[in-house]
Amino acid sequence: MNCRLCCSEEINEKYVINNFNQPIKIFECENCGFMFQEVEKNLAYKFYTEDYYSNKQEYSYLDERKKENFSRYVWEKRVKILKNLEKTKVLDKNFLDVGCSFGGLLQVAKENGFNPYGIEVSDYSGGYAKKRFGSDKIFIGSVEDIDLPDNFFSVITMVEVVEHIFDPKIALVKLYNSLLEGGIILIQTANMAGLQAKIFGKNYHYYLPGHLSYFTHKNLKKILKDVGFKWVKIYGGVEFGLLPKLLKSRGDFSSFKDYLKWIRISFYHFMSKLRIGGLFFTSSMVVIARK
Repeated sequence: MNCRLCCSEEINEKYVINNFNQPIKIFECENCGFMFQEVEKNLAYKFYTEDYYSNKQEYSYLDERKKENFSRYVWEKRVKILKNLEKTKVLDKNFLDVGCSFGGLLQVAKENGFNPYGIEVSDYSGGYAKKRFGSDKIFIGSVEDIDLPDNFFSVITMVEVVEHIFDPKIALVKLYNSLLEGGIILIQTANMAGLQAKIFGKNYHYYLPGHLSYFTHKNLKKILKDVGFKWVKIYGGVEFGLLPKLLKSRGDFSSFKDYLKWIRISFYHFMSKLRIGGLFFTSSMVVIARK
């Protein structure tokens, strides 16, 4: 067994997670600190059926269409930030969302002047996105296996997606090559070197059946630099302010007293911005890199 990030053979079993029907074994590379779930690649993407989005299986996720109007607060802020950061010298800007789901973020990108493209491993949600944007704009499959055009995209996003990828190094090389010079990639994932993940250990909520790859801010920055990115910036929490998060959260509210949740959301947001040297207080992060 080799590390799928640095290829080292110095691999140790880190955790066995017994919270699900099938135990999850997490391995850690002593060389780079990358953690990963050892599964067969042909089984790694089996979860993402219609049941995954309708809470009918043990491991599931939200159907974003049900709360799209609230999620737009975050998507609109994110797209505007990325629009200002990308420095590609073309008038026609192409935007790729890896793990595009039903296409909510792509719709906002389109409204802000981008040509929307998506990659989605799920036939169910990706099929919906195809109908929304056209079959030539949405690629169904894993990013490692899809042929992408070189020097084509101005912006690429991977929002809570890179942890689902079996071979993230192959994926990042491919995405780097598909970016134009001056193009931007945004990656949102957990920071396993954050204090939150360290305190909870094997009980940290991010250890899930579909999460195959677990990064620290250090090894994610290093692999991005090794791939060729010139500029890499790490944000504790998210790259935008508190207000979009608060407005998005209203999608989960059922009564006026739910506004009390804003206290917890605000506390976590401000804690996510705290760090002592290389130690982040929470384990959420966004990394933005420019080619």
